[in-house]
Amino acid sequence: MLACREAHDLASRLIRETITRQRVQKNKLTLHSDRGPSMRSHDVSQLLATLGVTKSHSRPHVSNDNPFSESQFKTLKYQPEFPDRFESLESALGFCRRFFEWYNEEHYHTGIGLLTPSSLHRGRATSVLGDRHRVLEAAYDRHPERFLRGRPKPKTIPKAVWINPPTNRLDDVTQALDPMPPASSSTHHQLGYPAARCVPAGLASVSPIDGKVSELPASQQAFEHRSDAGKIRGLGGWPPREKTTKS
Repeated sequence: MLACREAHDLASRLIRETITRQRVQKNKLTLHSDRGPSMRSHDVSQLLATLGVTKSHSRPHVSNDNPFSESQFKTLKYQPEFPDRFESLESALGFCRRFFEWYNEEHYHTGIGLLTPSSLHRGRATSVLGDRHRVLEAAYDRHPERFLRGRPKPKTIPKAVWINPPTNRLDDVTQALDPMPPASSSTHHQLGYPAARCVPAGLASVSPIDGKVSELPASQQAFEHRSDAGKIRGLGGWPPREKTTKS
């Protein structure tokens, strides 16, 4: 979802419609987020309880508690065409649609056996890895001298993926008391589910179904567009705070 502002009602709608679109069953999901006001709001907490979703929050002042999200942000911002500033909401929306299509359908991730997120999520991982291994086996039979480490070994689907794995007994105990789900699902049991897309929060539903975007009531479309530039030092006539030194 791409929005002009952060709000608990937008977070609630994104969570509800994503869970519905992905057919997530109750008590099968842990949602991890930072400690932003929207994710800690009463409305979002009540929604997660109703949907049977366990919530988890990052520790204060710890940036790597959600490493997969941070890694994705870096991939996003290091794209050659990522601009210094988007000209409008529409230009940002166009970039995000192209980026997430590439990220999910074409980008091979080393942490999941050089698979694309789409092939792993939709249950095609075993077939893709099998086809890849057969190609490598044929190449080895023709030119074994090119394989310095010997005959290639078939890759397997990881049961869990870590960027910051537990490193000591204290972490292991914390993990046992407050378990987190595997960072990636090996299969998606519902085939043919609609593909995820990035849509403007104020124009249509976040969940396109079968290529169609469902319309929302006017009350939900008329999101307020406001600027807080006047509250930021150095903008809107409010001079920057002068540095002072103590003697």
